[in-house]
Amino acid sequence: MEVSIERNDCISCGLCAETCPDVFRIADDGLAEVHRQPNAALADSAKEAAANCPVSVIYVE
Repeated sequence: MEVSIERNDCISCGLCAETCPDVFRIADDGLAEVHRQPNAALADSAKEAAANCPVSVIYVE
């Protein structure tokens, strides 16, 4: 599994970082970023973060 964020369209709501802080964080520029790719144990919460993103800019492959 690989997770990515289209940062140009991020609205900085922080929901992804709250849902799965082991994978997502808010960077110094105020936008969300992937700071670690999810392992099997984090896959479900990473998918949940992607599904709940209000602007649908988190991609899970």
